[in-house]
This record gives sequence, C-alpha cells and structure tokens, in this order.
Amino acid sequence: MKIAIASETKDIKSQVSPVAGRTPYYLIFEDEKMIKAIKNPFRMGGGGAGFGVADMMKEEGVEFLVSGSIGDNMKGALEGSGIEYREISDKSVEDVLGEINS
Repeated sequence: MKIAIASETKDIKSQVSPVAGRTPYYLIFEDEKMIKAIKNPFRMGGGGAGFGVADMMKEEGVEFLVSGSIGDNMKGALEGSGIEYREISDKSVEDVLGEINS
C-alpha cells in the first residue's frame, strides 16, 4: 500500500505536519520504505490547496494519507478519489509509519 504522510521536512524523523493542504512536504512510502519526498506545490497561494493535494496524491497512486488536520474540502476530495485518511498529530513520521504498519 502506498502511504503519504504530511511532514515538516524531508526527513522520516520529522514531525507530522499539523496541516494537510499547506504542509511543506509529503513523504511517500511503499512497503515501509520511503520512495519519494514531494515538496508541496500547493503550500503557498490561494484557495483550493486541499483539492490540488488530493489530485496529486491520486496521480501518485497513494491509497492512505496521514496529516494533522485535514479540512472538509480535502476530506471530500480524498474520499472522491478513493484515498483513505487519518488525522494524527504530535508524532514523528517514523512513529506514525510504525503504527500504521503494525
């Protein structure tokens, strides 16, 4: 399963970002290994970040997304794309990945 985790930096030891649409990075994992770090192109700018991120995740083949807070518009877009999600905060990316895969 491909998992995307919103992150403050490109490092697996980073904290999970408290926001989804405006997170600095998304770290993509497959079989518990990081395969990609994406600098979020929707971090700055006007509205619609959640929709843009959901489309980007769909294009990346992500099946499960984790972030601190996920807005209602982004939740709807993720659900429409068949991507499951969970809101988790105050943990490292590494810890969250361990929880999901256990």
